[in-house]
Amino acid sequence: MENETMFSGLSAFPLTPLNEKGIDEAVFVRLIERLNAAGVDSVCALGSTGSYAYLTRHERLRVAQLAVQHAGDVPVIAGIGALRTRDVLELAQDAQKAGAGGVLLAPVSYQKLSDDEVFGLFDAVTRSLSVPLCVYDNPATTHFEFSDELHGRIAQLPNVASIKIPGVPADPEAARARVDLLRALIPRHVTIGVSGDAFAATGLNAGCEAWYSVIAGLFPQIALAITRNAQAGNAREATGLSGRLAPLWALFLQYGSLRVIATAAELRGLVATPCLPLPVKSLQGEVRQRLAAILDELELA
Repeated sequence: MENETMFSGLSAFPLTPLNEKGIDEAVFVRLIERLNAAGVDSVCALGSTGSYAYLTRHERLRVAQLAVQHAGDVPVIAGIGALRTRDVLELAQDAQKAGAGGVLLAPVSYQKLSDDEVFGLFDAVTRSLSVPLCVYDNPATTHFEFSDELHGRIAQLPNVASIKIPGVPADPEAARARVDLLRALIPRHVTIGVSGDAFAATGLNAGCEAWYSVIAGLFPQIALAITRNAQAGNAREATGLSGRLAPLWALFLQYGSLRVIATAAELRGLVATPCLPLPVKSLQGEVRQRLAAILDELELA
């Protein structure tokens, strides 16, 4: 039941605030405590929003430790993606030693990976784990596209507990068909979680058990409202709340959710400026002003 709870409901993906001198640990702790106070279902440290690919092994261990120490009774999932299987195995050991209740793994690559190579990665990692794993399907960053058949194979491996899919079709019936098709290929104990925040309400209404959320890492209340309404069967209310955020979703699509959410955190004084690893930068100029106006209009704080 603990695994089902960790990989269902709302999983918040916080920023890892940093600059070229290192991680701003005090600010990161405040972000984690904010999520704990809000009552999210899990915290996923070191996701893409957490800039995991830009951090050293030591930095990643420290982030995982801080997240576990300050999340209270909220379970923590830690990202362990890396280019080499050897490094993923070491990061998995670190995450478990830090006390993470689960791990998140994307097939990170420089050379484009084949299906057999990706299966081999998950096979090696899951057999070494003592905690459950979420399969991170994120083709926008990994440039690898999972087939449903590959998801089905990986879902049979030990310790696989969830699959994080990159959105669903906008049409509710098509979304339901998409989720049902994947559900037919994976065991019942493996949850399906939607990512791509603009698709979250549709995905939850279509049967996804979890929302792996960027916006929840900074503004958990609105994400919780969408999630709880969908869980209660209030599909129209969940869709309406998500629709109000359409201007934000449009910026996510145009500039990338990491840059937008980092800029929002800067604008709201929740992190210092800059908070992203160079060469990545937060938004500036007219678009920054536009985001500030959107945050004010939506009353996101």
